[in-house]
Amino acid sequence: MTTDAEAGRESSDRDTSSPGDSVGVDATDRSEPDGAYEAHLERSRRKWDRWSDWYGMSERDFEPMREDAIDRLEIEPGDRVLDVGCGPGVNLALLREAVGPTGGVVAVDYSPEMVAKARERVDEHGWENVEVVRADATRVAFDEPFDAAIASLSLSVMPDVRRAVENVHRLLVPGAPLVVFDVRPFPSGPARVLNPLVWRFLRWCANWNPDDDVLEALRATFPECEVFETYTAGTTYTALCRAAEPPS
Repeated sequence: MTTDAEAGRESSDRDTSSPGDSVGVDATDRSEPDGAYEAHLERSRRKWDRWSDWYGMSERDFEPMREDAIDRLEIEPGDRVLDVGCGPGVNLALLREAVGPTGGVVAVDYSPEMVAKARERVDEHGWENVEVVRADATRVAFDEPFDAAIASLSLSVMPDVRRAVENVHRLLVPGAPLVVFDVRPFPSGPARVLNPLVWRFLRWCANWNPDDDVLEALRATFPECEVFETYTAGTTYTALCRAAEPPS
């Protein structure tokens, strides 16, 4: 039987620059991306491949926020958890500790260099129940659902935030939590006059998507969604959402 990890490694051994080649994709259930989507995805790949060697700086800066976000998931031993846009695997140690040896963690990222670094982290620690998959988060599919999911500093750089959020919702068991830690321009106050500069910086630094609103996509998809913490004058925030329960 082929595991998620084996499938992901097979996917990374061939050319996966096209979203349709990503592991686990159900192409019959997704609309084909347009040219703008593919261009944004490719820009993100190049951008994050370059940043992969320098991500340690933000890993240290945002560690307290990520720890708090993961605590909000209330992960139980034995749970199966999805890390969306995992980067070099900065969340993996905390997630692996939370699920224990009987649970599992699956991490997804589109950047080959980020995936390589995340897999190096897994191999260094010998985490047999942690899998890293190179795939487009808007299209990836798995055979088994997840008990919880986290997306840290990832949704806002995706070419179609709403599709990514909807796909994560599909991958969760009913009632499962998704926690999102992300960035945005100043939401209120006089500092909003700086937002054009913030937009340009985020676009240059991370290929941020200025056309989509992460919180709007979350609230349109999940029946429960609340911002429970903000930082740096509201430009970074953590939101907790919960997948729909089945009708009674």
